Amino acid sequence: MREELPEDPRRSALLVIDVQNDFCPGGALAVPEGNEVVEVINRLAGRFEHAVLTQDWHPPDHRSFASTHPGHSPYTSIAMPYGAQTLWPDHCVQHSVGADFHPSLEVRCAQLVIRKGFRRTIDSYSAFFENDRITPTGLAGYLRDRGLGQLVLAGLATDYCVAYSAIDARRLGFSVTVLLEACRAINLDGSLQHALDAMREAGVELI
Repeated sequence: MREELPEDPRRSALLVIDVQNDFCPGGALAVPEGNEVVEVINRLAGRFEHAVLTQDWHPPDHRSFASTHPGHSPYTSIAMPYGAQTLWPDHCVQHSVGADFHPSLEVRCAQLVIRKGFRRTIDSYSAFFENDRITPTGLAGYLRDRGLGQLVLAGLATDYCVAYSAIDARRLGFSVTVLLEACRAINLDGSLQHALDAMREAGVELI
């Protein structure tokens, strides 16, 4: 693991993943200690001129919700046309308090919010692609047009949206660092270790 962040502010961007109320303690899909990333991210943001926030933004009948599949419980898995899908508790429903960013999050350098998961029939973990691994969000083009080739990722959750975003960013040719101190994991059936191994294999720097 590296011990320092990239230091070129002209080419670097902070990518803050899903620091929303429903992923923090008391939320519908709370990540253990998820609120603890906020202070770290606020300090980190002062080192960047550019930042992007992602926001889970589901319609109320999203097909990744266990409630839309009678007889299925949250955290079980079903087959969807694009592959295996973990079923989640209803969370980050559009225009709800749970979908709002954590009230203490202060990323004043943020210039773009990428909303994901708004298509009813497909989930979206990555900041770059829907879970079909084909449909783009447009983030890659935005970053390239601005000359931002070095990305530092932080947020929730390490083993899902952070990892998917980091691996996709590497696949697209970006230099990627994940600051583990500024992330927290769900760790569902060993998902954290699997995600860490997959990020390392993809060439993501973990610090």
